[in-house]
Amino acid sequence: MSMPFYASAEQIMRDRSEYARKGIARGRSVIVTTYADGVLFVAENASFALHKVSEIYDRIGFAAVGKYNEYENLRVAGVRLADLRGYSYDRRDVTARALANAYAQTLGAIFTEQQKPFEVEICVAEVGETADEDQLYRISYDGTIVDEPDFLAMGGGQTEAITNNMKERFAAGAGLREALAACVGALSSVGGSNGAPRSLPAGQLEVAVLDRNRGTRKFRRYEGAALTELLPEADGTPEAHPPGADTPPHDQDAGDPSAP
Repeated sequence: MSMPFYASAEQIMRDRSEYARKGIARGRSVIVTTYADGVLFVAENASFALHKVSEIYDRIGFAAVGKYNEYENLRVAGVRLADLRGYSYDRRDVTARALANAYAQTLGAIFTEQQKPFEVEICVAEVGETADEDQLYRISYDGTIVDEPDFLAMGGGQTEAITNNMKERFAAGAGLREALAACVGALSSVGGSNGAPRSLPAGQLEVAVLDRNRGTRKFRRYEGAALTELLPEADGTPEAHPPGADTPPHDQDAGDPSAP
């Protein structure tokens, strides 16, 4: 009589964690940071059809890395939950904290109960009336939730290097142009040939903000000429790092035309 296959619960969780981390690392990075007028999202994304950054509700934004079909399902579920809560109660009752908790419970259940975990890492951000009320929540593939005070970097195989670079560049209360320059500089500081920095033009960036000075809906995208004008080279100032020859990192996001 053959013995049934056995693996300890600890080994199974470890294998699932390694699987999810490897999947997330194959994607391109996203930085979410606070600035003077709200929250800024900067993603390395060459696809104009598949967004990594989206609006969830009036004051709430969503950013994700990993497998596109998986985090898109999470985004749609978040929009539906926010709409239902806002319609049933009041629009002010829809908060990033509640959505982050819902995402954490969903991802935690998937991680423990299903054989394959979601290969995603997401951020739920809310802009407040003042800078002190801005909120950034990072939710990992296993349901771990962290409240980030100033900024966060997700995805890619060099998140730690991007985070350390961003720590040097981050300035509380910076304007939109300065905050965007810091994010682009941090993203371009890794991934070049032989460790050299890269150049990230507007066509490879997805940029959006939650602007507390806007009307009811705070979310706004920057594309085309509007984005080009904000980038450091647009006003004659030098780039944060000189461009170097490079090959962009592999992106796992399904449908990205730049992905192999």
